Parts: sequence; structure tokens; C-alpha cells
Amino acid sequence: MTALRVDGLTVRRTGPRGSFAAVDGVSLEIAPGTTLGLVGESGSGKSTLAGAIVGLVPVRSGRVLVDGEEVRTRTVRDRRRLGRRVQVVLQDPDTALDPRMTVHQALAEAATVFRRTGRAERAERVAELLDLVGLDVRLADRLPRQLSGGQRQRVALARALAVGPGLLIADEITSALDVSVQASVLNTVRRLQRELGLSMLFIGHNLPAVCHVSDAVAVMRHGRIVETAPTGTLLRAPAHPYTRALLDAVPTLRTAPGGEKTP
Repeated sequence: MTALRVDGLTVRRTGPRGSFAAVDGVSLEIAPGTTLGLVGESGSGKSTLAGAIVGLVPVRSGRVLVDGEEVRTRTVRDRRRLGRRVQVVLQDPDTALDPRMTVHQALAEAATVFRRTGRAERAERVAELLDLVGLDVRLADRLPRQLSGGQRQRVALARALAVGPGLLIADEITSALDVSVQASVLNTVRRLQRELGLSMLFIGHNLPAVCHVSDAVAVMRHGRIVETAPTGTLLRAPAHPYTRALLDAVPTLRTAPGGEKTP
């Protein structure tokens, strides 16, 4: 299990009106084996924050710590070391999948990044990964274009899990999927988090989806975290006006008896 801590992280961007803070002094924590949801409207800085955590976006100030150790991404060795502990799944699975590689090739490549294995062991690991994300092993010989959007997203998820990370960052992974497919993928994500003991940052703009998989939720607006609370508390007694506005926009969102989260 892996812990994440972000202290005072600031990322500046340049827009039509000059420089601005896309991420403005953000601090958050994810305890080992738990899921923190990060919700906010488009442009609030959620994806920029995710990129900053894994070194894809330059940071102006602040720190990112994984298991108490400050993250550094200056060298190839630094980035490889981080990649073994932290993996990211993005909204568009095509960014992670080579269109010329079959599912088997993509997963086998990811599974052997940090360790050498024989052909039989690779095939066994690919089958294990497909089963883990709820896909039929017979899909292993298909190319990405031969899969549905939901299947491609599951393959991207399997590819991220292939290295055995302790922390998974899921950035809007269901927003491009049909509503009927979203629920299935969300349930898979929640199951995997529990079975594997993953720590997870689950990012989205759909509050019910984020609450469905999260132990706690952080609400982001204009680059800042305006509220963080356990999911049940956030649903029952939101403290910030923006959080209340998000909840008011989803009139069917309720908490079930015992604090269970239901969309």
C-alpha cells in the first residue's frame, strides 16, 4: 500500500490574459489503501494537478511525497522509479495503447518493464490481467480498434496495473463512455481497489461517479481545493457553497442507511 501527500503545490500556466495559477497551493493526502475522489468542473485544474503529481507538468512550488519520500522526475531513473509505484489511467485509452499492438503485446510489454519473464509466464500474466479487469482472454489477439470503448479502457487499466503500482491515478476514465458502460467500469475500479489494496486518486466531474468509488472527496474550483471531507459527510453536510451547488445539480444523490454511497 502506498501513501500520497501533496503540500502547497502550485502550477502556473499562460493564457490569453497572461500568467495564472492553474493549481494554486493545493494540499491533499491519500492514506494507504484508500481512495480520494477529486471533483470539479472542467478547467478547475484537476488534470493539471494529476500531471504535476507524476512529473508531467512543471511545478512552480510545493512538494509531492510518496510514502514520505519527495518525488523527483529530473532523470530517466527517477521517472522509472516513480512509474513502478504510481501509474496513471487517462480519459482517452488510445493515449496508452499502440494501435499497431494487440492486447497481448501491450500487456506483455507493460508486464516486463521492470522484470524479465519467459513466454509462458508472460502469457499467464496477460491472462491474469485480463481476468482482473473483467475481459475475456480471447480478446488478447485483438487490436485496439477492434474493441469497444469500454473494453479499451479496461485494457488501459490492466496495462497500468501490470507493473504492480501501489498508487493509481484515474483521470476522468469514465467520462467518454456510454452511461450503460460507466457503471460497469466504476464497479470494476472499486473492486480492484479493494482486492489489490490500491491507494487511488479518482478524478472526475461527475459527482455521483466520484462518490461511488471514494472514501473521501476533495472539491476543486479555480485551481484550489475548497473542501475535503469523508464521502458520507460531504453528502450529508457540505460545508462550501460550491459543493452544495454541485449536490443541488444532482437531485437524486443520497446516502443510504449505514453511510453507503449511492448514485
